[in-house]
Amino acid sequence: MKNFLKQITASAIGTLLGLCLFAGVGIGGLLFLVMAAASLNPTPEVEDKSVLVLDLSMEIADNPVGGDSLLGGDRSSISLRTVLEAINRAGTDDKIVALYLDSSGISGGTGLANLREIRQALEKFKTQGKKIVAYDVDWSKSDYYLGSIANEIVVNPMGSVEIDGVSVESAFFAGAMAKYGIGVQVVRAGKYKSAVEPFTAQKLSPENRQQTQSLITNVWGELVNTISSSRNLTPTQIQTLADTQGVLSAQAAQEQKLVDKIGYLDQVVSDLKELTAADPEADSFNQISIRSYGNSQAQKVKSSGNKIAVVYAQGDIVDGRGSPQQVGGESLGEEIRQLRNDEAVKAIVLRINSPGGSATASEQILREIQLTKEKKPVIISMGNYAASGGYWIATYGDRIFAEPNTITGSIGVFGLLFNVGELARQNGITWDTVKTGNLADTQTISRPKTPQEIAIYQKSVDQIYNQFLAKVAESRNLPRPKVEEIAQGRVWTGKEAQELGLVDELGGLEAAIAYAAKAADLGDDWQIEENTKERSIPDQIMELVQNIQLQQPVDPLTKEMQKLQTQLAGVRSLNDPRDIYARLPFNLEIK
Repeated sequence: MKNFLKQITASAIGTLLGLCLFAGVGIGGLLFLVMAAASLNPTPEVEDKSVLVLDLSMEIADNPVGGDSLLGGDRSSISLRTVLEAINRAGTDDKIVALYLDSSGISGGTGLANLREIRQALEKFKTQGKKIVAYDVDWSKSDYYLGSIANEIVVNPMGSVEIDGVSVESAFFAGAMAKYGIGVQVVRAGKYKSAVEPFTAQKLSPENRQQTQSLITNVWGELVNTISSSRNLTPTQIQTLADTQGVLSAQAAQEQKLVDKIGYLDQVVSDLKELTAADPEADSFNQISIRSYGNSQAQKVKSSGNKIAVVYAQGDIVDGRGSPQQVGGESLGEEIRQLRNDEAVKAIVLRINSPGGSATASEQILREIQLTKEKKPVIISMGNYAASGGYWIATYGDRIFAEPNTITGSIGVFGLLFNVGELARQNGITWDTVKTGNLADTQTISRPKTPQEIAIYQKSVDQIYNQFLAKVAESRNLPRPKVEEIAQGRVWTGKEAQELGLVDELGGLEAAIAYAAKAADLGDDWQIEENTKERSIPDQIMELVQNIQLQQPVDPLTKEMQKLQTQLAGVRSLNDPRDIYARLPFNLEIK
């Protein structure tokens, strides 16, 4: 009964939107694609004078995707480590002469923290004497953030470059819920803990507006500083373009030195043919995709009896085992426990890319981390998000790494208490109750909670919030008053979090792995162990359908429906047994 309202407010709407989005894919076409994917060509060898191709239409995700027996692997995503290792190897590979950033497809939606680490690898690639060429028709700001590292940036004559700043637009459902008779009551701890606002308000609270403005100002500032440095411009020049033009035509972008050339794809291909000494009559230049290159190098990885396990906490934190797109308290706790008892595993790197979720599940995971660090180092690597419950599970790591643009903090707790009493009455549904005490039916959704029940829930939220504060104070060696000041549900960037003492060091996944090897005193005698999440055949088919749809241009109305579906998806993951959560108020996505 507790989850009934969540289903009608999220699942029903999400299902309807999903049906609209996926209805265009026929069964015959799907089966054809499945068979085609299953018959993919084997990994090619690297030819002399080859160009490494990074297709930015792929999502570069933390967690490697398993379950590729049916579809030949997920062709629309690739793991961050695969990309980083491929770029690092290519920098010293005499057969690789350049790298081509192909941004001409629909952006894969890779987070800024991951893009920043890839950018650093590309910068090192350049210093090794290798050329980077980047091409797009319409450069989005996230793709341009990565592409600006290139030696040569090309834009299509009909294209543009987007430099218009960062905004956060929040949808509020309170008015609609009141209209349809759905009641919401809230308990929370932390004045900035605003994840409840979409269900209780019709606009941002002053506290939420303040923290959101501060966050996106810092994220935009890092983006501006990075681009201006690569393009030999000043941050002021970039900001002026954002304020006065926003989206620059190809000609204007070249005049403002945002791009080096205006040209068509065939002209870029022709230049790359010349670079690789390919036959001018050939269809294309000598090339190898970053995925294939990574696979071709897989057998050359050193072998060692000492392992550093990289564990991924990616997605909403939920009670139980969760799905491949979620962090299950039970399943992740079990994985960490197994690694703790594996003598070959000398250190663990926990990569967190989560906005949080269930407080109960977060504590379950943290307990396994605390027990594990008594036997071996546990190093935390924060990705795009590691906030609220995502920060909860990070607190006791031996060392915490974050990128400057990682979103973290949000140390606060809330509870959402739905009821459908009015909705039911409007439709002729009534309840009658027999009970043995005043509080026997506290969990009902047939009526609002009484003041006594609200007080009980608030007491529970305050208790968990105080536990959260105590854990941060103890693990980070911070005075309790200081933690209370920087908590309150407030969201911080990784750079701010380091200054506040919530993070130890700025750096990416590779830096965390290197530190783990040092902490375990392994020298150069170690290898990485990763566990992939296997997907069922139905999950693989559905994911393929979704990826097909995501690669198709969509109309503006469908885009807004997709955004709404994404915002409602967080409601489906609210399954804490006590209905108490530590989660971010929004998912910030820069495109």
